[in-house]
Amino acid sequence: MPPLHRRAFLAGLAGTAGVAAVACSGGAADGVTTDAPAPRRTAATEAARRLLPRHWDQITFRTVPKKANAEDSFQVTGRRGRITVAATDPATQLTGLRHYLKHVAHAGITWAGSRTDHLPERLPAPSAPLTGEANTPHRFVLNDTNDGYTGAYYDWAYWEREIDVLALHGYNEVLVYAGADAVYDRALQKFGYTDEELRAWIPAPAHQPWWLLQNMSSFPHPVSRQLLDARARLGRRICDRLRELGMTPVLPGYFGTVPPGFTDKNPGASTVPQGDWVGFARPDWLDPRTGHFARVAEAFYRAQDELFGPTTMYKMDLLHEGGKPGDVPVPDAAKGVEKALRTAHPGATWVILGWQHNPPKAITDAVDKERMLVVDGLSDRFPHVTDRENDWGSTPYTFGSIWNFGGHTTLGANTPDWAELYEKWRTRKGSTLRGISLMPEAADNNPAAFELFSELAWREGTLDLKSWFAEWSTARYGAADPHAAAAWDVLRRTAYGTTRADGWAEGADGLFGARPDLAAKSAAAWSPKAMRYEPAEFEPALGELLAVRPGLRRSSAYRRDLLDVARQALSNRGRVLLPRIKKAYDAGDAGRFDRLTREWLGLMDLLDRLLATDSRHLLGRWVADARAWGADAAERDRLAYDQLSLLTVWGTRSGADAGLRDYANREWAGLVGGLYRLRWGRYFKELRAALSENRTPEKIDWFTVEEAWIRDPGPLRTRPTGDTYRIAALIRERLASGE
Repeated sequence: MPPLHRRAFLAGLAGTAGVAAVACSGGAADGVTTDAPAPRRTAATEAARRLLPRHWDQITFRTVPKKANAEDSFQVTGRRGRITVAATDPATQLTGLRHYLKHVAHAGITWAGSRTDHLPERLPAPSAPLTGEANTPHRFVLNDTNDGYTGAYYDWAYWEREIDVLALHGYNEVLVYAGADAVYDRALQKFGYTDEELRAWIPAPAHQPWWLLQNMSSFPHPVSRQLLDARARLGRRICDRLRELGMTPVLPGYFGTVPPGFTDKNPGASTVPQGDWVGFARPDWLDPRTGHFARVAEAFYRAQDELFGPTTMYKMDLLHEGGKPGDVPVPDAAKGVEKALRTAHPGATWVILGWQHNPPKAITDAVDKERMLVVDGLSDRFPHVTDRENDWGSTPYTFGSIWNFGGHTTLGANTPDWAELYEKWRTRKGSTLRGISLMPEAADNNPAAFELFSELAWREGTLDLKSWFAEWSTARYGAADPHAAAAWDVLRRTAYGTTRADGWAEGADGLFGARPDLAAKSAAAWSPKAMRYEPAEFEPALGELLAVRPGLRRSSAYRRDLLDVARQALSNRGRVLLPRIKKAYDAGDAGRFDRLTREWLGLMDLLDRLLATDSRHLLGRWVADARAWGADAAERDRLAYDQLSLLTVWGTRSGADAGLRDYANREWAGLVGGLYRLRWGRYFKELRAALSENRTPEKIDWFTVEEAWIRDPGPLRTRPTGDTYRIAALIRERLASGE
């Protein structure tokens, strides 16, 4: 067990000694049970019932007061079949439950695979009280882009489980974008716009995160009234559940985004044109120094309170990714934004992303630093990031990670940086580090990274990664296994052994998802151009996972990890094969070109078969989720286009040409075997014809090809098919043979 915060917690429970007594009374030490009332229905109990339907009634949750000047804390005690978790709020009670499951029951629940089916009929007792205390107040989660790249069209069933899992992992601040479109629609109707005009300005849900960041608008289709209302209902439900668990919804604040024509409809108003963002026209920015801004902000916060209820944290990224202040002094703009927030919500915290050159000191020095929190997206990205206190004038900040961009399915993270930097930055003299921020651009992936990063805020002392991954392999599959431990040690040294020394936080994406080019180095324009570890050293992990004893292979956790490792090993092989194809083509060796391109397409077919075994890797399921929100066939088609365009061309031709195409590439069934194979097959066919005819290959208009596929991708599977283990074993054989 890693070291947990134990200081003073047991003493802090002295006034609630009856809690432990209740948990341990009523039966003999050998675990013989006596009749006991069912646990009282609390928010944590209801979550446990959802997560552990066979065992929830063996767990009692108790609320204890938070000590002065202390952080959230928990204690787990009990006997076999009767476990008590005492903690400061429902979410922390669930955090205590996760620690118990991992360290005592060798079980786990993550956002990408779980293992609980092996739990005995009666839950095992901890040998001693298990205690923990957060080492920071802020445990923030989700990226601004989450509502796009993870999924804009998930329903309440998804969000209910996601919130439960986030609470289990200790998070207490969750970014909520669902329904923000309804806030703008309601507020701006008071400033001369019709509902129809506003719904034409608001992007479809998959693209809304970048509209909320003031990067773009009006793409690809207007949102319907029913869709706006449905998303508002979902957003309210998410916020209410977070509050029930004692977590804080972090909602978008107002910092000046307005539709076209605002000054015409509101004489005397002053706006600043924002230019373009990667091929898109940016919305105008309303001068925050003005009375017009104050009135719009007041209407915005009133509408937001009506729809979702108030909160204490508001996310605003002033002048994000190239925003232009024009003739507005940035400090004055920051003061205007802050004043409007304080007027609506005195005492609220302004949350701002640490990204590129934001926030500049012109912002942080102009506001009340104690009411601002910078969620840093670059802590484990660049080696020159060493002194955030100096960068942001001692503004409170979090240690953050963005381990994937666009939702790439790449496995891995810079875990050595987490182990080295977090505790050092937190404990150094004058530190203003106040938390963690988990912000991959898409969630529900990389479960080991998810678990490890989440635990940073709940431990103290040195983090030994070798020991951590060994323990992870035991809890992940339900028992110790030498092959599981060996697999995860390989992964620790390769995919999870990278560091920020090379200026990257994510692994290289796969070349199967790239627009065809024999010289391709990445699929996305802003991704590493080479592997960040040696692929040959990664492949033994697949053989070790396949050798895990049969009794530990039944869980979704094992199947997910096996799929991830097999997929990554196969994807890595593409980087070895493509240069060989290029060499054969450049040499005019048609026979070798034919053999190698058949191998390439064969690997793509095998990859698609692997991915089709898991529902979370089905493009068809993702598209079906979008279609389910449509009121009629026409709207369902529009929403499917919204989803598919984001993963492929992203937006318009100009945006695709500017670098957005394939930014959100991922290895999913239906995408690998659909668009990606279509592109590479057509490309190889043209190259082969050029070889035969001794001519230059004709240029292919890929945007036209991609647009046609988006509008008619053909049948897409919505249910998994095939056996993950069998296909993973076939992949190992194929890789070992080199064919």
